[in-house]
Amino acid sequence: MWAQRLVAPRRLEPVEVPAPREAALGPGEVLVAVAAGGICGSDLPFFRGGISPDVGLDAGEFGTPGFPMHEVAGSVVASRHPDLQVGDDVVGWAPRFDGLAELVVCDGDGLHAHDRRFPARTAVMIQPLACVLYAMEQVRPVAGRTVAVIGQGPIGLLFGHVAKAAGAARVVGVDAVDRSDLAATFGVDEPVWAASDLWAASLPAGDRPDLVVEAVGHQTATLTHAVEAAAFGGEVFYFGVPDELVYPLPMWLMLRKNLTLRAGVTLERRRVLALAERYLREHPELAERYVSHVFGVDDAQAAFEHAVRPAPGQVKMVVAAT
Repeated sequence: MWAQRLVAPRRLEPVEVPAPREAALGPGEVLVAVAAGGICGSDLPFFRGGISPDVGLDAGEFGTPGFPMHEVAGSVVASRHPDLQVGDDVVGWAPRFDGLAELVVCDGDGLHAHDRRFPARTAVMIQPLACVLYAMEQVRPVAGRTVAVIGQGPIGLLFGHVAKAAGAARVVGVDAVDRSDLAATFGVDEPVWAASDLWAASLPAGDRPDLVVEAVGHQTATLTHAVEAAAFGGEVFYFGVPDELVYPLPMWLMLRKNLTLRAGVTLERRRVLALAERYLREHPELAERYVSHVFGVDDAQAAFEHAVRPAPGQVKMVVAAT
């Protein structure tokens, strides 16, 4: 089968490798023919050549064909999961981050059989949307409140849309890249083109957000900025993926402002994938603006190079097999 292999920092190469065998599938596993994959911010540190606490010191995933990509959409070609059948169009997680390949073995509990009227390059956005919907279930209701999202990449923009749809009175989106052209589509009332530390420091005492979502990750500073920005009695949801085992936290501010800090990975994946598909049907404008660039599998290198350099108008990079 075809695959892309990460052979050096920022360097992918196409390879031909043996395909996974149906006979080797374990209970609950599904073999998926990948039609499209989305590049997530959590893939990019790997592309740059870094590691994370999730990978561990042995970094065994590096050099694996298909690494690093985990958001996939495609069709089932073999299944040992009772609810997924051969021929189903599915979307979800490639759990080993090896989705940049023709075939990938997935945990069936991390897949959802979606309406085939969604083409794969659109359906692939159901996975990040599911993550955002699950995260928003974990915080207090946002109706009538002010929500700020630090980071207006693909995930941060979805947080803005979901918060506004849930009744947030005001949504603020903060990014070092100008995202004003996308604000209206994604429910952002106030796009802020600034570094998050400057934004947090400039907020008047009476104009602080009730919920701050950190949607950047991969460095420690923005968590501090989120805590600094939050209103008294507010919440911070740390969604960005940490690259360090230990993060500094301004505990004095947490205490004096009576803040709540939340974080966590997406659970109940099949349920929230189905929820995300319903949300996408109810908000078709998302599909029109979210996937901004589609590359063929032979151009995966270019897709990742675009993803690591955010620019105005650029949202989701998708690598499509067809």
